[in-house]
Amino acid sequence: MEIGLVSIFAAVAIAHFLALLSPGPDFILVVKSALKGNRKNAIGVALGIATANAVYIGLCLIGVGAILASSVSLMIALKVIGGLFLIYLAFHAVKAPKNAYQNLIVDSENVPILSSFSFLKEFVTGFLSGILNPKNLLFYLSLFTVALTPEINFQFKLILGVWMTLVVFLWDVTIIYLLSRDSVRKKFTKVAFYIDKITGVILGAIGFSVVKSALARQ
Repeated sequence: MEIGLVSIFAAVAIAHFLALLSPGPDFILVVKSALKGNRKNAIGVALGIATANAVYIGLCLIGVGAILASSVSLMIALKVIGGLFLIYLAFHAVKAPKNAYQNLIVDSENVPILSSFSFLKEFVTGFLSGILNPKNLLFYLSLFTVALTPEINFQFKLILGVWMTLVVFLWDVTIIYLLSRDSVRKKFTKVAFYIDKITGVILGAIGFSVVKSALARQ
């Protein structure tokens, strides 16, 4: 790989990773799943989020991302639907009664599990969170537009896209493994009710803000 391409790859990779460090709805969902469910099922959220990112990266690679971003009505619709989805998640987190958190059970590895938890459910939740967040599309579009000129070959862009998708997945999986440690989970079971309410309020506030800003542009 040429020196120039190496520097571009490094610059884009660093910018992308720094963006991951900024907590958002996806991060909050990963934390909730890591603390409340089976570790393997919690990876469903990480896979769903990474898949949604891969979709947007792919659209940007083939040029469709620019077309989508230029459609004001489509971006407003994405924001409204995404905001309502976050409010929906927040509603279910906030309305859950305290006795619902007594359903935490322990498996053979002493890992707390919610009986209603499933890999597919978490995957769908993670995917919807990522795909209904227009900021993901705009981020990748701006990143590819600024850093990747038309002269750069498609193969390099594809390698970069695969790299960013893997980083999203591995970063979320790392969070899941760190927060699913027995010592952390045992402490969590004592405050699960309160943590879920706090994260629910945060998700609701983000969702309301997204919907409000989208409607204000009409």
